[in-house]
Amino acid sequence: MKKLIHIEGMGCQNCVKHVKEALEGLDGVNSADVSLEKNSAVVTLSKDISDEAIKNAIDEAGYDVTKIEAA
Repeated sequence: MKKLIHIEGMGCQNCVKHVKEALEGLDGVNSADVSLEKNSAVVTLSKDISDEAIKNAIDEAGYDVTKIEAA
């Protein structure tokens, strides 16, 4: 299962690293491919994770989620 997450507030590769670490720290996330150019991330999940849990992890890293959808 994959989810596409639209993210605002990333401005550099360090931001990308923070978002990637936040997402990959969630139980059930196998990988996170974060794109600065697209202001988004695609996460590959090994189990279902609520959109709220994903949003909270990104919020805690200091960025804003504008939309989460199936990828």
